[in-house]
Amino acid sequence: VMAMIGWRGLDSMVRSRDVGQRASERTLLLSAVIGQWEQDLQSVQDTLAVPALAFDGASLRLTRRGDGGIQLVVWSLREGVWRRWAAAPVTRVADLQEHWMRSQQLQGTEAAQLKLLDGASSWQLYFHQGGAWSNAQSTGVVAAAAAPGASAPSSREQLPAGVRLVIEL
Repeated sequence: VMAMIGWRGLDSMVRSRDVGQRASERTLLLSAVIGQWEQDLQSVQDTLAVPALAFDGASLRLTRRGDGGIQLVVWSLREGVWRRWAAAPVTRVADLQEHWMRSQQLQGTEAAQLKLLDGASSWQLYFHQGGAWSNAQSTGVVAAAAAPGASAPSSREQLPAGVRLVIEL
């Protein structure tokens, strides 16, 4: 009887340790993913070729400064998996626009897509603009910006002052 009680106690401690270790590993992974998320957002570079930030509910596309030029990065949530795809840095507008068009056709199975986090059921982004938070899919604040070499300003969406991520795990 004492051996049985001792064995159950030991088994319970081992299972508790395993559960705690899995939770710690997931927290560490989530911390690393959020660190990359913050780094991408802090490096956002506005370009006249493509929108600097665009969220369609399934994917966030952003252009960021990188070694060797401007890089297009796509964060997406498909089938419970949060993924990140990054194009090679480019210095030509045509190449950036080509990457943008290619990013519209990502399926989630491309070799360059990194599987970051399993078990994400939904996500929503909010942009802080004009002193308030609003859904990132709604109309942004439009600012007049003169394109290089253009005589008149064109309407462009202004970058938000902040981005808030709500992800359900």
